[in-house]
Amino acid sequence: MAHAQLPVIDRPRRLTMRDDAWWVQPMVVAVVLTSFVVYATWAAFQNAHYRYGPYLSPFYSPELLGDSRHAWFGPKPGWWPTWVPFSPALLILPFPGLFRFTCYYYRGAYYKAMWADPPACAVREPRHGYRGEQSFPLILQNVHRYFLYVALLFLIFLAHDVWEALWFADPTSGATRFGIGIGTLVLTLNVVLLAGYTFGCHSLRHIVGGYLDWLADRPVRRHVYACASCFNRWHMRWAWMSLFGVAFADLYVRMCSMGIWRDWRLL
Repeated sequence: MAHAQLPVIDRPRRLTMRDDAWWVQPMVVAVVLTSFVVYATWAAFQNAHYRYGPYLSPFYSPELLGDSRHAWFGPKPGWWPTWVPFSPALLILPFPGLFRFTCYYYRGAYYKAMWADPPACAVREPRHGYRGEQSFPLILQNVHRYFLYVALLFLIFLAHDVWEALWFADPTSGATRFGIGIGTLVLTLNVVLLAGYTFGCHSLRHIVGGYLDWLADRPVRRHVYACASCFNRWHMRWAWMSLFGVAFADLYVRMCSMGIWRDWRLL
């Protein structure tokens, strides 16, 4: 007796069986990170409105070369190629930018949001092969711990900017006196958020003592490791809050310098 051959239906593989809106979070992450990169790049190439009174935008700190009298090494050097755009921020932003780009948390965030690797939990990857971070170019992510040292140094520069933001020039006498403005609080909050993000870095825990099997007989390292672990519990929150904080600090100084916003003096 002949058997009828049933037709074979070739159904495409589904990415996931999830029926919730799993795509919302990676989409929001992609939009926010892309917006920040676009704004930071635009602000860096402006080469203007990065100072207002005693305030200095964190995108331009420290001002190594520039047109203001506060530049460490004077104005743009004569040997700078005319076809290369100049801005003090172009000498600064690559370092904190690469610190964030190679951050363990941000890697997971933009791997999912922008590379769909995978886009969400229990969602299939669209690619068939995966080489991990043991081959070029992702093996370069291992430089993160070295950019950590640079990030710690930048915290010192930004803290000094907060100190400078406490001294205002008197409009009548021209003398410098102590004062606090909204901008002072904005720059202070930026340092606090960046410090929380930096001190919670996984690499800091490893440098302090994460590679050791026993910390009991090293009290200093034990306490520093515990402090870093405390910050690390909020590492994702610190990462996002500091991202918005540093962007808003630049925006605040820029808006005040352009005369769009007014810096209210509190003291």
